[in-house]
Amino acid sequence: MTKPNGRKAPATRGVKSTESNGKSASIKHGRTNVNKRSPVIKKEPEDKEAEASGSESDVPIRERQGATSNGKRVTRSNGQTKEVNIKKEEPSNPEDQPTRRKTKKKIIASESEEESESDVPISKRFNKDTKSSANSLPSKGKQSKDSSSSSSKQTVKKEEPVVDGKKAKRKRTESDSEGDDSNKTTQKKTIKTESTKVDKDVEMKDAELESESVKKLSKANGKKPTVKEEDSESDVPLGKRGNKGKKSATPGKRTTRATTANDHVKQENKTQKTNNTKAKRKRNDSDSEFDDKKTSSKSTAKNVVKKANPQRKKKKEDPEEKEKGVSEKKKGKQKAAKVESDEEEDEEYRWWEVEHAKGDGTVKWNTLEHNGVYFPPEYVPHNVKMKYDGKAVHLEPEAEEVATFYAAALNTEHVENSTFNENFFRDFKTILAKSNKNPSIEDFDKCDFTPILEHLEREKEKRKTMSKEEKQKIKEEKLQLEEKYGFCYLDGRKQKVGNFRIEPPSLFRGRGKHPKTGSLKLRVQPEQVTINIGKEAKVPEPPAGHSWNKVIHDNTVTWLATWKENVNDNIKYVFLAANSTLKGQSDFKKFEKARELKDIVGKIREDYTRDMKSKTTATRQRATAMYFIDRLALRAGNEKKEGEEADTVGCCSLRFEHIRSEYPNIVHFDFLGKDSIRYQNTVTVNPQVYKNLKLFRKNSESDKDQLFDRVNTQELNKHLSSYMEGLTAKVFRTYNASYTFQEQLKNTPDNGTVNEKILAYNRANREVAILCNHQRTVSKTFDNQMNRIEDKIRALKYQRMRLKKTLLTLDPKLKKKRPELDEPESDLGEDWCEEYEKHLEEKEKERLRKKFEKDNEKRKEEGKKPLPGSELEEQIKEAEDKSRQSAKERKTGKIDVKKSQTIEKVDNQIEKINERIKATNLTKVEKEENKTTALGTSKINYIDPRISAAWCYKYNVPIDKIFNKSLRDKFKWAMEVDKDWEF
Repeated sequence: MTKPNGRKAPATRGVKSTESNGKSASIKHGRTNVNKRSPVIKKEPEDKEAEASGSESDVPIRERQGATSNGKRVTRSNGQTKEVNIKKEEPSNPEDQPTRRKTKKKIIASESEEESESDVPISKRFNKDTKSSANSLPSKGKQSKDSSSSSSKQTVKKEEPVVDGKKAKRKRTESDSEGDDSNKTTQKKTIKTESTKVDKDVEMKDAELESESVKKLSKANGKKPTVKEEDSESDVPLGKRGNKGKKSATPGKRTTRATTANDHVKQENKTQKTNNTKAKRKRNDSDSEFDDKKTSSKSTAKNVVKKANPQRKKKKEDPEEKEKGVSEKKKGKQKAAKVESDEEEDEEYRWWEVEHAKGDGTVKWNTLEHNGVYFPPEYVPHNVKMKYDGKAVHLEPEAEEVATFYAAALNTEHVENSTFNENFFRDFKTILAKSNKNPSIEDFDKCDFTPILEHLEREKEKRKTMSKEEKQKIKEEKLQLEEKYGFCYLDGRKQKVGNFRIEPPSLFRGRGKHPKTGSLKLRVQPEQVTINIGKEAKVPEPPAGHSWNKVIHDNTVTWLATWKENVNDNIKYVFLAANSTLKGQSDFKKFEKARELKDIVGKIREDYTRDMKSKTTATRQRATAMYFIDRLALRAGNEKKEGEEADTVGCCSLRFEHIRSEYPNIVHFDFLGKDSIRYQNTVTVNPQVYKNLKLFRKNSESDKDQLFDRVNTQELNKHLSSYMEGLTAKVFRTYNASYTFQEQLKNTPDNGTVNEKILAYNRANREVAILCNHQRTVSKTFDNQMNRIEDKIRALKYQRMRLKKTLLTLDPKLKKKRPELDEPESDLGEDWCEEYEKHLEEKEKERLRKKFEKDNEKRKEEGKKPLPGSELEEQIKEAEDKSRQSAKERKTGKIDVKKSQTIEKVDNQIEKINERIKATNLTKVEKEENKTTALGTSKINYIDPRISAAWCYKYNVPIDKIFNKSLRDKFKWAMEVDKDWEF
C-alpha cells in the first residue's frame, strides 16, 4: 500500500489491538474486506485501556509500535532489527499520585520527523495520532512493516511510577474525554469527531469509491466536499481544489487563513458519515437563536464558510451532555454572544462561491425580517420670529418650520437662484394659508429670515461646546437606532440596511438646473409607506396613532419599504446596504454581463457597421446610435416631460442643436448630460457616420428636431437583447469602462515605487472618467490645497538642508567629495525660512501648553497638587531658545551635532526625506491632473473591481491604497482573484 505522499505505508507485525474489554488480543493477518468495514469509530477507552495505553495517546503511532515490556523498543528497517533503550524514571512523590497516573514520555531524536502540532494542518493532526487499534488493521492482505529507519535514531525516556510493586494507573489528562468514567460498564461506541483518527488506507479506499459522487455533488450544490483522504493537495484550499479547470468567470481564490484546507474539519458538533449519509449537525454555541426559526426555510444560499480553529480543544465534551442539549452556562453565553456570532457568520458567508446564490432567479429571498423604518422627529418650534417689511411676525409651527428651511440656505448659492426662490415662496404661501393665525405675506422681497439664521448659528456653536458626556449620549442614541432599524434578517443571515430613515421635510435642491429646485418636500406619514416583509415575520409597528399604507410579502423584489415623494412623484425605496448579499450579487451580475459582451462585441460592431448603409432610415439611425453608444460610451437617454426635469439628453434624445459636423468626418458634441454635466467632445468618426448625419439633417426643419427621430431607447435595447439576454445600452458603458481601464493599467511601471504605481492607476482611472464624462467643477479650496502641498515640500527641503549641513559639520572634507551637499535648496528663500522657523516655534509652544493643561487635569483627578506655572514658562523659554539656535545654525552653516549622529545615520535620513519629497510631488501632479475629473464614480460603478484587485496583487500595492474600508466591504466578492485575472 502506498501513501498519498509517495511513501510506503508502515506495516505492523504482531501488533496488539485494544478491544472493548480492555484486554489485548493479537490480530490475525489475512485479507480484510475493507468495504465491509463500517466507518471507523473510536471506542471510549475504559480504565484498563487507559492503563494500558498510558500517555501513548500523545505519541505518534510509528513511535509507539514495537515497544516491549523489557524496557526496550524494537524497530525494523531494511531487514535489520534495532533496539532503542527506554529509560524509566521514578516519580518524585508516588504517594501524591492519584489513582490514574500521568505517564510522561520524552522523545529525544537527532532527526525528528515530528513537528509542533501548531504548524501542522488540522486534517494531518487528526490522522497523525491514530491509535494502534485502527492502524494495526492490515489492508488488502498485506502485512505492515515497522516504522522507518529514522525512528531507530530515537532514544525514548519513559517514566512509569510504581506503587506497592504495581504500575500506577495513568493520571487523567485534560485531553481525556469527560465521559471516560461514566462509560466504564458500557460497550456503547461514542462518536467523537475531533479526536477520531481514521486509518489512511481505509480513507483512500473510501475516497476512491466515492470520489466521483462527491465531485458531482459539489458541482450541483456549490458546496465544498468533505475531503476524506490525505494527498498532495492536502495543504491546498478546498476552493482551489474544487475549481480546477473552471473558467475565469468565477472569481479566483486567494489563499487566506479564513479559507484553509481544513475548513471541512471544523465538525466538533457533527457526527461522522454513517451508511453513506451525512449525519445532522448538532447545535453549537456559535449558532444564532435565529437559526431555530429557520430550520424549515428553503434558503437558496446556506454555504457559510467557517474559519478553521488552529487550536485543538483541551477538554472534550461528554457525549451524554451533548445529547441532553446545551447546558445552562452555554445558553447564557449563547444569548450574550448572539449578535456577535450572527455578524461573524454573515461576514463569512461567501455567496459568490455558491452557484445558485448569485441571484439569477426571480426569487430574491425566502425569509425576511426587519423593524420597519425610522421617521424623523416632529418639529419643535423655536419661536424666533422672522421679519416682514421690517416688523417681526409670528408664524405657526408648520410655517415656522418652512421659514427655517429657507433661513438655513441663506449662506448658500441656492438663494441666488431665482427659480429656487420662486418655488420656495409659492409653497411657503400655501403653508401660510392653512392657518388664519399666520400673517399675510405677499412680497418675497420684504421677507427677512436673518433672525432665524442667527438662531441657527447660535445653536451650531452650542453643539460645538457640548461636553463629552452629552456627545456620548447622542452617540449612544444613534447606535440604538442603528441597532433597531439598521439591520434585517434575510434568509436567516443578518444584513445591514442601507438607509432606514425616512427623508425629513426640506427644500428640494435637485441636480443641475432643475426646474423644481426650492420646492417644499412634505413630511412623509406612515400612511404613505408600504412595508415589504416575509409572511412568517412579525410586521413592525407603525408610530402611535398611525397605520401603514400596505404590508406586502413580495420576495421577487429587494426593497424593505417604499413611498412616493411629492415634488417629482418619484418612488423612494429602502434597500439593503452596499455590502449586503443582494447588492453584491447585483454588482457581480452587472460586471459578468459586461464580460459576456466581450465575446460578442465583434459581431455587434460588424452588424451595425453594415446596417449604417441600410436602405431603411430607421435601421440607419439605430446603427448610428449604436456606434455612438459603443465608441463614445454615451448614455442611451430617455424621453422626459418638458418642464418636469432639467433639459438633459442622451444618445437617443440628441437634437440637431447638440452636434455640429465638419468636413471630412469630424463631429463636435455639446450638450448637457446627466446631472446637467456638460459634454463637450470633438471626435473623428467613421465616414459613413458622417454621411448619415448629413442625411438625417436634410429632413429636419429646426435645430430642435430629434437627431434620431425613428429610434428610442426601448427599441434599441430590444434589438440588443436579440444578441444576448439582458444586453442593454448600459452594458456597453460598463464594458468600455472596464476594458479601457485594464488596457491603461498596462502602463504601470514594474519597478516603480508604490506611489508611482498608484499614479499610473489613477491615470488609467482618469481615462475612464473622461470617457464616461465624469467631470466636476474645480473646488473653491483647490488653490489652498495646492499651497499646503507646496509648503509641505518646502518643509521637507528645509529638513534636508539641515541634514546636509550636519554632514558637513561631521566631516568638512565631504564638501569636496560631495559638492551637492553645499548647494542651496530651491524654493527656500530667507523670508520663508524665518517664517517657517517661527511657525515651528509657535507650534511647539502650543503643544507644551496643551500638555501642561492635560497633566494638571490628570493630577487634579488623582488628588495631587497641580504643577506650577513657572514650569510651563521654563519649557516655553527653552522652545524660544531652540528656535533662535536653529536660525543661527542656518545662517552660519554649523549645526550642533548630537553625539548619536553619524554620517551613515544622517545619509539614511536624507534618503528618507528624498523619498517623501518625491511622493509629495507625485501627489501634487495627481491633484493637478484630476482637479476637473471625478474618479470615484467610474471606480465604484463602471470599473470591474476584480481588475483593481488583480492589479494590486500583481504589482504588490496594498489594496487599502485603492479601496477604502467601505469599498472593500462592498466588493468583498472581488478581493479573491489572483494576480493573473483578466476582465
